[in-house]
Amino acid sequence: MGRAYQNRKDSMAKTSDAKAKVYSKYGRELYVCAKSGGIDPDGNLALRGLIDRAKKDQVPTHVIEKAIDKAKGGGGEDFAPIRYEGFGPGGCKVIVDCLTDNPNRTFGDVRLCFTKTKCKIGTQGVVSHMFDHAAILVFAHADEDTVLEALLSADVDVTDIESSDGSITVFTPHSEYFKAKQALIDLLGNLDFDVDEIQFIPKEFMTMNPDDVELFDKFLDLLNDLDDVQNIYHDVTN
Repeated sequence: MGRAYQNRKDSMAKTSDAKAKVYSKYGRELYVCAKSGGIDPDGNLALRGLIDRAKKDQVPTHVIEKAIDKAKGGGGEDFAPIRYEGFGPGGCKVIVDCLTDNPNRTFGDVRLCFTKTKCKIGTQGVVSHMFDHAAILVFAHADEDTVLEALLSADVDVTDIESSDGSITVFTPHSEYFKAKQALIDLLGNLDFDVDEIQFIPKEFMTMNPDDVELFDKFLDLLNDLDDVQNIYHDVTN
């Protein structure tokens, strides 16, 4: 499970080699996060994590600052999160997270990606119950026992904790994200998280039939080309 956090980065990088596409996705997410939780990263842990992630993906400072400045006024675009679920090529399970100012347009665009690749979009909950909605925090540290003790003392529900090569990975339910992150900061100071995200992690992975791989790649390409699509989660390992 420790490597599952790569799903998001891999799905975004799959076809979004154009920097403008990556900048646009981060810009929209930063704007929504700052508008809903406040523009001060010290008081908005989600924004702080998102800024760090954007920097790791080489998003320029001016792009980050522009998105946050845009949220200061409180007006502007009104993006809302929306989630779609369904079955992709080979029967794989797929969750697509979007930010949109036009749900009807977004639904039509996402549904077309499914139908073009002979896939089936489903109703809410059709596959999400087969994923764990988890917060994942990865950082450099050697003492797993100390970290676990600090989290439990802060009444954090720790789903799993792994230690490997001087790095610790903490998994908690998504609802525990802020509590877990604050407990780690209180313990270790201003941490530089290698991974600081909320993900959908499949409870079981599947190996795709080679005959379906090309169609699966096309399916991801079509979704990643949509401006409204932010994250794609699936249970495919190859």
